[in-house]
Amino acid sequence: MKSGLFEGLIPATVLPMDENFKVDEDELRRYIDWISRFRVSGLAVNVDTGEGLHLYFEEQLKVVETCREELKRRIPIVAGLSARFTDEAVKNAKMLEESGADALLIFPIPAYAGVPLDPVIPYNYHKAVSEAVRIPLIAFQLQRALGGVEYSKQALKKLFEVDGVVAIKEASFNARKFTETLRVISSLKRKVYVLTGNDNFILESFILGADGGLLGFGTIATDLQIEMIDSVKRRDYNKAFEISERIKPLADVIFMPPVRNYRARLKEALVMLGVLKKAYVRPPLTPISEAERKAVRNVLKKSGLL
Repeated sequence: MKSGLFEGLIPATVLPMDENFKVDEDELRRYIDWISRFRVSGLAVNVDTGEGLHLYFEEQLKVVETCREELKRRIPIVAGLSARFTDEAVKNAKMLEESGADALLIFPIPAYAGVPLDPVIPYNYHKAVSEAVRIPLIAFQLQRALGGVEYSKQALKKLFEVDGVVAIKEASFNARKFTETLRVISSLKRKVYVLTGNDNFILESFILGADGGLLGFGTIATDLQIEMIDSVKRRDYNKAFEISERIKPLADVIFMPPVRNYRARLKEALVMLGVLKKAYVRPPLTPISEAERKAVRNVLKKSGLL
């Protein structure tokens, strides 16, 4: 796996559903074809944005296979790995790799619950998965409001003793925790890539030192975000801030409380832009209110996207 996957924008894709809340494969193919036209470094599937935790595992495999067929290996696929215990994770990881995943994003598991978290628990979990597959792993630091975990410095250092863990998605939505994580990683003796998952401070993440981004927001205004990231990397901060000021109001609306509705808001926005035909989300997720829909439409217009 080339390091370029971890040095650009990896949109976390949405998953088109039909009126019966089943995966709409034809619509998925059209959507993947659309987003793959942008200069993305990879595409993430079966993650939170794509309702991965609400899918049967057979559906997750089918999503990976469908994206692999559509992309024809042109763009790497990062698949979310969600499991309940180690043996299940190992089994699922092998099948996701066989189905066409090029890397795995390792979701936190229930055993992480409670403070303090013994660093040995996530270490053993990631190590078992790493030894079962040949593809790289991305650790996942996720805000607790979305059922995630924030690793201690000790847990992070222990976790990165697993050679197969080559990157971390940092989505604490907390700038202090983000910079603390960056400091831990910069102290390591090997390169570990930091992918920002902080949709609320994307530009600032790159200025602080993120290598790339794995973002639900990356599925909309994708070209602008790629241009913004490129501007930061060539130190054209005026251009970067100009783009950020244009798209940040959109991110603020998509991820406004309750955050759980961001998936439906993204789908509604993509319908408004003519990318998707419908905005169905699988229950227990619910459609957004008319007020939210109006807010999304207004901010799309103000951002110059609609």
